[in-house]
Amino acid sequence: MSEGSARIGDLLRLGGRSFSFEFFPPKDEAGEEVLWRSISELEPLRPTFVSVTYGAGGTTRDRTVAITGRIARETSMLPMAHLTCGGHTTDELARILQSLIDSGVRNVLALRGDPPGGPGTEWVSTEGGVEYASDLVAFIRQVSDLSVGVAAFPEGHRDAASLDDDVAVLKAKYDAGAEFAVTEMVLRASDYFGLVERASAVGVDFPIVPGIMPILNFDSMAKMVELSGREIPDEVMARLEPLKDDPAAVRAEGIAIATELCDILLEHGAPGLHFYTLNRSKATREIYAALSVHA
Repeated sequence: MSEGSARIGDLLRLGGRSFSFEFFPPKDEAGEEVLWRSISELEPLRPTFVSVTYGAGGTTRDRTVAITGRIARETSMLPMAHLTCGGHTTDELARILQSLIDSGVRNVLALRGDPPGGPGTEWVSTEGGVEYASDLVAFIRQVSDLSVGVAAFPEGHRDAASLDDDVAVLKAKYDAGAEFAVTEMVLRASDYFGLVERASAVGVDFPIVPGIMPILNFDSMAKMVELSGREIPDEVMARLEPLKDDPAAVRAEGIAIATELCDILLEHGAPGLHFYTLNRSKATREIYAALSVHA
């Protein structure tokens, strides 16, 4: 059984290297099988924690609660549930938090979440709900004793007016009681360290864990990066472009690029790595095994 009452904020502040994995609630039974196979294949790596995402507007609420609860009950891993502002009143949020607590979950990632129309579309407020992630953090702290993390953005959130505006939002989340942050996928080490510097300059001193997603498929990664309002860095494109007609070569080079990035991040002081697994374990296991930290 997992150390279900452990607080991720405390674990990250202890100073050891954290390795964590992110999953999403599957849509059907076949996806459920893939997810639990991946979870069992990653469990031997003894991650510091694992997280389960939440659909836009709360569309996967029940599955998120069910999966995090099952991880807490049936595995040795420490689960963190994502929770978003969109689509919920504060009464509903309080009920979801109680469901998580009843399921043995003690850690939450508080997010504004994507608008129902997807990234880049207009945000829709929920009457009787909360508007910003900082409000959600404050609400969670007010009604529970859960450890609360938040999102951070190495190149700034796509809706932020500037990097200064972006870090002011992170500071508001910190001031509301967030204990740590996990970033959107890092595309360049310098972007991550720039974020850490900006955060430190405004008094945000909690651990900021870089998010990692290897490029396994050229087109799907380009689409994902575009959704976050960014571009694949030129130096990465230069390595992948010549291989784009060879999927196996793209995957191998993508794993190599991600491994190099992870090594640089850890070497220069990142508190750990958070892998976006897309519910598959193979690429994450390959990168983990190749890290210099194990050499």
